[in-house]
Amino acid sequence: MAASALISIKTNDDKIEIVNQLLLPHITEYVGIDTIQDAHDAIKTMKIRGAPAIASLASLTFAQYLSRALRQEPLPDYFSSGEALKAHVQPLLDYLYTARPTAVNLGNATHRLTKTLDDAIAANEDARTIVQNLIEEGKLIAGEDVGRNKAMAKWGGDWLVSRVQPSTGKTLNVLTVCNTGSLATSGYGTALGLITYLHEVGQLDKAYFTQTAPYHQGSRLTALELKTLQIPSVMICDTMVGSLFQHHNIHAVAVGADRIAKNGDTANKIGTYNAAVLAARHKIPFIVVAPISTVDLNIDSGDQIPIEHRPPLEACLVRGAIYPQPSEGKVEQAQVMLTPFGLDGIYNPSFDVTPAELITAIVTEKGVAVKKDGENFFDLTPIV
Repeated sequence: MAASALISIKTNDDKIEIVNQLLLPHITEYVGIDTIQDAHDAIKTMKIRGAPAIASLASLTFAQYLSRALRQEPLPDYFSSGEALKAHVQPLLDYLYTARPTAVNLGNATHRLTKTLDDAIAANEDARTIVQNLIEEGKLIAGEDVGRNKAMAKWGGDWLVSRVQPSTGKTLNVLTVCNTGSLATSGYGTALGLITYLHEVGQLDKAYFTQTAPYHQGSRLTALELKTLQIPSVMICDTMVGSLFQHHNIHAVAVGADRIAKNGDTANKIGTYNAAVLAARHKIPFIVVAPISTVDLNIDSGDQIPIEHRPPLEACLVRGAIYPQPSEGKVEQAQVMLTPFGLDGIYNPSFDVTPAELITAIVTEKGVAVKKDGENFFDLTPIV
């Protein structure tokens, strides 16, 4: 029997629950999302993370808000006209976007809902019809995720096998950074989806993954997903990537993305750039796997990508299960400070930007893009 993947978001009618990823891997606790504020807080505090997943949550919560409004008697005053509706709901969409602005998927989702709203107003639809359209669009945004993830995983996996395997004749070892699986999306995943696909078709030897400090998305979340899926894997510390490449046969690095510029420059979890530099030094293919919604054709290069900086304190703390466990077996968690109290001068960006020149291929649900010989930038037109 195939192992079941983890689920980041559960829905049942208007009920939305997310797994609190701050407590994983030792405690699995689902938290209800009942308001726009709940969704914003969950995204901001990283109870849910991963560019596709936060876009899905924002869209579903917006749809939930409108579904509940539609059932009120009498209807709220903002149902009086399309313009009144826009005046009420547009600030909600704008607020959701502020939760994590580096992840372009979130912005694309809110902009898509704004376009649905504006198009319906321009068509002189009544407010009730506009709300129904927005509800459908919000659910559609979330529902599209799994299918496109499986498509890009196959595109990228098949491309990698065709490029690498003929020269090795072996199954592949692939390194990934952060967490890009079912916990970061609505299902299957992006870069971790590619690894899952290779495993499913018998082309994967081992998946290697970095711990990804300071939030440890690798050691907490990717480790849990790979264990749940029964995929052979090896964890390394972030500082061990160079050693891994020196002493082990790694065939590729596959990472996700939070934003991809027009030229292929890619913002992703901090530590991705380090891995790309080392991969280039060791002539290891470096692949970015992300949906079309992550590509931002409005910016020419990575210099224009806003980089979120997390609170400095987060770099000083770590949370985990108390070890050894109490004799009764109940898992207890604790948060501890690793640094001296009152430490000043903490640099804590959440993302870095990998230049296109270090990237071998970019994969979306439409296919695989590579650079032309001698060029240091991508033409992403065929895959967006």
